[in-house]
Amino acid sequence: MKAKYDNIGINYNETRSADPYIANQLLKKLHPKTNGLYLDIGCGTGNYTNVFEKKGFQFIGVDPSERMLEKAKLKNSKITWKSGHAENIPLPPKHVDGIIGSLTIHHWNDLHKSFLELNRILKPDGQIVIFTSTPKQMKGYWLNHYFPMMLKDSMLQMPSLDALTNAMINAKFTEIKTAPYFVKPDLKDLFLYCGKEYPERYLKPEIRRGISSFSSLANKNEIDKGLINLEKDIKSNTINNIIKSFENDLGDYLFITAKKH
Repeated sequence: MKAKYDNIGINYNETRSADPYIANQLLKKLHPKTNGLYLDIGCGTGNYTNVFEKKGFQFIGVDPSERMLEKAKLKNSKITWKSGHAENIPLPPKHVDGIIGSLTIHHWNDLHKSFLELNRILKPDGQIVIFTSTPKQMKGYWLNHYFPMMLKDSMLQMPSLDALTNAMINAKFTEIKTAPYFVKPDLKDLFLYCGKEYPERYLKPEIRRGISSFSSLANKNEIDKGLINLEKDIKSNTINNIIKSFENDLGDYLFITAKKH
């Protein structure tokens, strides 16, 4: 996993920047205080961590990729950046007042161990906020039409909502709540389903490079064939019917909040 994100991290910031709406939602659900200390687990190049600090909150960023942390340090030297995994966080017990994890849990090696570790470093009554997607939601992505093997592999590494909830309950988190997120047209963080309403985005190599499903899980033959068909359908407007056939009310991603008691 570290090698994967060391590779993605080379040009990651070209297409991945903090989306204002998502950043505000994460903070709104975290309820941070200016005198508190918070963790951004799986912080990557620190795009969201940096926004949180600029808004007046003190954060620690932890990520397994040294390449990404190097970019994070260049972005903001005020933030404490640490190398570590969700299963082994280099912080003492009851050290932070809250935790944010954005699009990271599918890269954790052990979901149960990770949430036990997050509970260990979290103070009592601390809040945790996770932003992710579920396999059930991903089945509703129209990308399945063009890249079925890639999406299948992506869904295999994505924990289900039940698995995620069970791991949180096992780690003694309570008050678990969920809220769906639908990709917005003005999305600034170009992650996997960034082209929900703008399919032409996937034709750009720099955007695909910043998405782990395309850069690490995809079969080249399928991608080449899928891109040819996608470009053809965009030109003929057939893509509009395909997109419409995948419409659903499950949400494209999910905010999950919980508390330590």
